[in-house]
Amino acid sequence: MIDALVQAEAAVAACFEAASWAASEHDLVAALDATHRLEQRLAAVKLSLVRELDGRGTATAQGASSTAVWLRDRLRLGVGAARRLVELAAALDTAPGAVRDALAGGAVDVEQVRVIADTVQTVHSAAGAETADKAVGVLVDWAARFDASLLRRLGTRILDHVAPEAAEAALRAQESRAARDRHVTVSEQPDGRLRLAGILDTEAAALLRAAIDPLTAPTGPDDTRTPGQRRHDAVADVCRLALRAGDLPANGGDVAQVVVTTSYDGLTRQLGTGALDVGPHLTPDAVRRLACDAGILPAVLGSAGQVLDVGRQRRLVTGPLRRALVLRDRGCAFPGCDRPPRWCDAHHIRHWADGGPTCLANSVLLCGHHHRHVHHGDWVVRLGGDGHPQFVPPAWLDPEQVPRRNEYHRRI
Repeated sequence: MIDALVQAEAAVAACFEAASWAASEHDLVAALDATHRLEQRLAAVKLSLVRELDGRGTATAQGASSTAVWLRDRLRLGVGAARRLVELAAALDTAPGAVRDALAGGAVDVEQVRVIADTVQTVHSAAGAETADKAVGVLVDWAARFDASLLRRLGTRILDHVAPEAAEAALRAQESRAARDRHVTVSEQPDGRLRLAGILDTEAAALLRAAIDPLTAPTGPDDTRTPGQRRHDAVADVCRLALRAGDLPANGGDVAQVVVTTSYDGLTRQLGTGALDVGPHLTPDAVRRLACDAGILPAVLGSAGQVLDVGRQRRLVTGPLRRALVLRDRGCAFPGCDRPPRWCDAHHIRHWADGGPTCLANSVLLCGHHHRHVHHGDWVVRLGGDGHPQFVPPAWLDPEQVPRRNEYHRRI
């Protein structure tokens, strides 16, 4: 075996040194296909070697705690990748011969083998060995046309093809497991943040995706958030919408709301932090942003602690005023943003705490992301001569500071 591998290694090295630029397009495509087949065949050899070494206990004999740890050091792999290699080697060892032959022949790749092995095991448990053998043939055939991700999705409905009579029972069992395993864990961090973890059942997952997917796309060329940050902000936007709708159950006798406590002087001078009623503190910028709108009621105290005002409704842009604002801005007014009105806060152009009035001329609709962006950035918001919002970019972005508008919502 070692002699054959040495020869193969030399042949591959010669291919790497060959001038690919001199080959025709047809030969390049053929070489790519051949390289992919060779890669899968080498993967099959590698898995068989890992399985044999694991079975012999080579890793522990050489002082490692496990084969995965030994592979991590030997092949310079991440421990996760090394562990998956050992698991896949074991799965391939017990997989039907057709699957091993397909990998050895370069017809499938290792990720497809993983999907096929998982699916066949599920089918075997639900419908028996004979049906599982039928599933192997179908899956190997599909693997020639579909990648591992799509193959896994198709595999969830494999019983419809090979054992329709068992499909409904398997689906009911799957739904039962999903209902049993559903959970969400909320862990409070020392700094007031929350860590979310859990598993949603199929229905809840569909609802969550339907709610946040439209909000996870970048809002424009200035949106530098990572996908994870956009998903975070989408969840926050959904919560804001639920709070604004006013349909949540009462909590301790009050409608669902967020209460921020701060000193009046600190709020007006942009210096004071705020305390949420659940304990954590907020920065002055966050307090002023939350004080804009979204049905979040500030509890403002005087220097001696007396209550000066709890949720002055004249601060909030509600009722006819909000309808007029929606009619004018038609969504987030920040340039390039397509967020609809229901996802937007009413931002005071001149802040309410600075004496800014709650009126149409002092308000602009902003989505959650651009609301934060305006509060923390150097953009200047104003109304143009026609009464529609303009945004003056900071000098570092546009030395000419030419005012910009959102063209997305403009009427034709």
